[in-house]
Amino acid sequence: MGATAVVGQVAWKVVHPVVPSFQVMGIFSLAGIVANGLCLWLLWRHRNADINMSSVYECSRNDIASNLSVLAAAAGVGLFHAGWPDIVVPACLAALLSRSAVRVIRGALAELALQPRGST
Repeated sequence: MGATAVVGQVAWKVVHPVVPSFQVMGIFSLAGIVANGLCLWLLWRHRNADINMSSVYECSRNDIASNLSVLAAAAGVGLFHAGWPDIVVPACLAALLSRSAVRVIRGALAELALQPRGST
């Protein structure tokens, strides 16, 4: 779902270009990094406990990547005074989010394959 939303945003920004406020982007990105960093730290030792914890850890890690990408896009917007960094950076993020989704789906399928028939 995350990658799909990012791709949708990128498409919208290509059709409706605007130069965003890099200051606002940076402030919210830093706040997100702090909050998501705390969550990631709390989840670290449980990341391999089972597929549910692995998925939650993966999502938290992706949130950090999203926050860092917003920070990078904000820096690009501020440096170049243009909106294109706010299109290019999220497009790269979509690839990372898609890769994570595939990894979680593969892990879930592997775990399902290990369960005996008839048990859920």
